[in-house]
Amino acid sequence: MTSQTAPSLTENVAPVAAGAHVTGLAWLKGTAAFALADGGVLLAKDGETHRVEAHPDSGILVAVGDGERLLTGGDDGRVAVTGQDGSTKTLAETKGAWIDSLAVHPGGAFAYATGKRVIARDDKGKEKTLEVPSTARGLTFAPKGYRLAIAHYNGATLWFPNIEGKPESLEWKGSHLDITWSPDGRFIVTSMQENALHGWRLIPDKGHMRMSGYPSKTRSLSWSADGKWLATSGAEAAIIWPFESKEGPTGKAPRECGVRPAKVSSVSFHPNVYVLAVGYEDGCILLIRMNDASELLVRPSVKDSGITALAWDKPGKRLAFGCADGQAGILTLPT
Repeated sequence: MTSQTAPSLTENVAPVAAGAHVTGLAWLKGTAAFALADGGVLLAKDGETHRVEAHPDSGILVAVGDGERLLTGGDDGRVAVTGQDGSTKTLAETKGAWIDSLAVHPGGAFAYATGKRVIARDDKGKEKTLEVPSTARGLTFAPKGYRLAIAHYNGATLWFPNIEGKPESLEWKGSHLDITWSPDGRFIVTSMQENALHGWRLIPDKGHMRMSGYPSKTRSLSWSADGKWLATSGAEAAIIWPFESKEGPTGKAPRECGVRPAKVSSVSFHPNVYVLAVGYEDGCILLIRMNDASELLVRPSVKDSGITALAWDKPGKRLAFGCADGQAGILTLPT
């Protein structure tokens, strides 16, 4: 089945005029928060929108949410926080440097990186700094506990900010970009400059997992809620790797879903069921059910309107998306 023949949900999509390139997206309870390349954050709820100037006269480079707040990092060297009520304030500031990566912890802690420096602030405001071997390109917190994974050149670093001692190194040659930790805590996976993924089995043996064959870089990664599947962008289909066994995807072929004549740019697993939202560089969005690969069309292709962000709300009833040309929208699933 192709996007031209897939049953359609397009009538269930409410358009949102974001007004600028959407660089990030998160749900703050019932409010969709769109982080924009022109420094603004657009809050959308019940058909109404409100713009917040989170980074005046600057651009938002990275954005993450924890369900209550949206943290944004800009080329002004600031980390700002925006709430669903439209309030915004500066959380941290680094003079003369960009914020390269961000991570947020459900307990209120957060971390950010500028160049080689990684700064972690816990929920009580205590701050610790670590310098890694090269620019910290990706950050993510462990699913449990206050531990941070950092992607950089030649591998990754695992760091307990509030515990004295040497951080743990995970080595693999090459430039590591994004980083993600499996929901069960057993695996860490990075995207790489070399059009591949690399993973480490933290339990039991720190073994390596090489996931290659992509025609372009993989910059969007999404775990199924149970951690058994990892969906990725970077090809003319969503590439979905199996992680159910203790070896992860070693020796196993990935699934390919939503094959189209355009590269996948963004993926987002539904929070409760095996349904994957897939966004493409040509602006198309499909919902794909894993058990039978059936497809539902959310958005047809739109010229110069590639999908740059996808996010489900916590109940899994709504899917928000943002695009390179400032278009956006919210799909509400029919009951």
